[in-house]
Amino acid sequence: MRSIDDDEYRGPATLHVDDGPPINVDVRMSARFEPVEGRFRWAGRTGPHAALREQVSAGASSGRIVLPGGTPIAVRLGEPDPWGGIRISGAGVPPWSGVAS
Repeated sequence: MRSIDDDEYRGPATLHVDDGPPINVDVRMSARFEPVEGRFRWAGRTGPHAALREQVSAGASSGRIVLPGGTPIAVRLGEPDPWGGIRISGAGVPPWSGVAS
C-alpha cells in the first residue's frame, strides 16, 4: 500500500548506504514545519531489513533515500528497533514532496 499526503508518506523507498547496493524497504514517515528554524523536519521508520540492520549496527549513520519518482535526499539512520526496522530522519523538503502519486 502506498499513501502520500502533505504530512505523511507510507510506501516503498530505496536507501543507499555507503557504497553498498541499493536497499529496497517499506517506510512510514511524517513531516512537520518548524517555524523557528524556517524548515521542515521529517522522520519515520523502515520496515525490517536484515542487511540494513547489519550496516547500521556496524556503524552506518547516514545515506540517501529515494522514493518512487523522486530524487535522492540525505537521510540520517538511527538505531535498529526491536522489530528490525531503522529510524530515519532528515531536514528540509520531505522526500515525498513532488513525488507523483
